[in-house]
Amino acid sequence: MRIYFDHNATTPLHPAVLEAMTQALADDFGNASSVHAFGQKAKAALDLARGRLASLVGAEPSDLVWTAGGTEADNFAVRGIAEALESRGRRHLVASAIEHEAVLNTCKHLARRGWTLTLVAPDQRGVVNPDALRQAVTAQTALVSVMHANNEIGTLQPVAELADVAHQVGAVFHTDAVQTVGKVAVDVGALAVDLLSLSGHKFGGPKGTGALWIKRGTRIAPLLTGGRHERNRRAGTENVPALVGLGVAAVQAQLELDTHRRDVGRLRDRLEAGILQRVAGTVVNGDPGRRVYNTTNISFERVEAESLLIALDLDGIAVSTGSACSSGTLEPSHVLRAMRLPPSRTQGALRFSLGPTNTEEEVDHLLQVLPGLVDKLRSLTRMPVSR
Repeated sequence: MRIYFDHNATTPLHPAVLEAMTQALADDFGNASSVHAFGQKAKAALDLARGRLASLVGAEPSDLVWTAGGTEADNFAVRGIAEALESRGRRHLVASAIEHEAVLNTCKHLARRGWTLTLVAPDQRGVVNPDALRQAVTAQTALVSVMHANNEIGTLQPVAELADVAHQVGAVFHTDAVQTVGKVAVDVGALAVDLLSLSGHKFGGPKGTGALWIKRGTRIAPLLTGGRHERNRRAGTENVPALVGLGVAAVQAQLELDTHRRDVGRLRDRLEAGILQRVAGTVVNGDPGRRVYNTTNISFERVEAESLLIALDLDGIAVSTGSACSSGTLEPSHVLRAMRLPPSRTQGALRFSLGPTNTEEEVDHLLQVLPGLVDKLRSLTRMPVSR
């Protein structure tokens, strides 16, 4: 049995998406910028996909710009605002300390070029307090970036309140909604943001697809220059079949949102409660009352997370120690460290992220094998386990 509990890293392609992409690969091969019938057919397919995605996030289709995924969308937001506002003397960036590396490393790159960067630490639940943000912003702040939900612990941020703080000093507010779009109800108007990033492969769409929503009137410089694609905001011939798939994934996400919240949420709670009950020395990281329904991050006392991950994988169960983009590193999670958790929590933390393809049988199988694996790893040390 192979079991996949790593849906925050990527999700299986939805069957309807595969079908739509297969047809588009054969039929919609025209260049969407061409004026002939083949090009106009491809453009119509793109327009339909854009409208479907816009409906998912409560946006106007013309305010969405296609990207090659969440990382490009985050880079577009941060670099684009920085370049657009640099001439106005605003050279200060603010981000939460638990952002995805697509935001953090982009901000740090700009800091090496002379920008001032302030990272706001969350509380021990992983929540960014609006008062803490208020102390960080200044009249020189160009951009504030705080993610809608954290990819490692699932904690949802008070985005609308944080955006209000940014707007009070005239700053632009960006949210990385890669882990929420397609999973929870997202409305750009209700969030009161200026920029929102999303990625298709997090909710049943193909990899290499995403978008940046840009509030009308927001000044932003293009990341890619060349042709006049995307209203002069992103040059390059569009990947029509993949974006058709993203549009279909958006439709399916809307149709299945409530069902997934109920069913996947129930499975997550079953898995989490079972681990806490059957394995001593375990604790949930983050805010249990304010998080995405599919995610739990659990620390195992006196267990090195990488060792437990490998042991589970050898048993056919896929989980994660954090962001998939940080795999291969032995460093503790920057998210858990920013929450000021002790080393015993940060070094033994695993993320379990479920999806609609998971079953009770899979959860129960994990609960059956996990205690033994933990006991085996703990047997290598003589330190007692707290109860």
